[in-house]
Amino acid sequence: MGYWPERLLKLRLRLGLGGISQRPYEHGYAPLAASAAGVIAILLFAAPGLWAQTPTADPKPDDRACHQQSESSPSQTQSQASKESTEDKPNQASDDCAPKSKDESEGKQTNRILWVVPNFAAVSANTQLPPLSVKGKFWLATEDTFDYSSFIWTGILSGQEFGSKTYPEFGQGMAGYGRYYYHIFIDGISGAYFTEAIVPSITHEDPRYYTLGHGGFFRRTAYALSRVVITKTDSEGTSFNWSEVGGNALEAGLSNAYYPAQERGGRQTLINWGAQLESAALNNIAKEFWPDIRRLLFREK
Repeated sequence: MGYWPERLLKLRLRLGLGGISQRPYEHGYAPLAASAAGVIAILLFAAPGLWAQTPTADPKPDDRACHQQSESSPSQTQSQASKESTEDKPNQASDDCAPKSKDESEGKQTNRILWVVPNFAAVSANTQLPPLSVKGKFWLATEDTFDYSSFIWTGILSGQEFGSKTYPEFGQGMAGYGRYYYHIFIDGISGAYFTEAIVPSITHEDPRYYTLGHGGFFRRTAYALSRVVITKTDSEGTSFNWSEVGGNALEAGLSNAYYPAQERGGRQTLINWGAQLESAALNNIAKEFWPDIRRLLFREK
């Protein structure tokens, strides 16, 4: 496959719910980054179908039946309407003949990307969820941090940095790998709780990513990038994304407490903060197109 382009290698990968992350490499990169984001990026450019507008599906038999029902005689329609008006159905989410603009499988997210990368914060397309309580936001961060896939993904990222000797101060051997592992794991904990629980609870923001799921490649990419600075609120409005921007700033600042002295200071904190936002942008793109990639890879419908 050859070597990754230098710019792609420098993209920090913090895929999934919240904060399993890598600080920017300073001492070189592994030839082949073991990351789901790299796989997804390649597949995006290798799959021409993803660049075009999602085609409209042919009407299903049930849709035709609903269409025929709408063409029934006025007397039948009026009689049925008067009958239904006497029935109270407050808990009915939808009926068989309600408009269905998208197939239910379109834009459907899974809890993990490629069975490893946590993806709990991604909401399927055409889905409206109730606001998260403070308890729900903290549970989201906890689930992300301590899910079994988070430990596996941390191990992959640790191996990548260990092989690249990103921080020579950590040493080599099992002890050195352990230092890489627990530093990245602490990054993940702080990132998850700052961006998904603590700051969203203060600012009343929704830390989840709502998949667009329709439109062309560039439209969806622009939408994914915009979610770094724009987010939904608990009151179902939109606001500046303090959770992502401010939360990552807090994570970058906290890292001064446990990284080697050479990796501390105001300049390094700003570099880490910028890398976190860059990572969040890549993360959103991966989430947005993961349902399409899953169908492409596994022929799922």
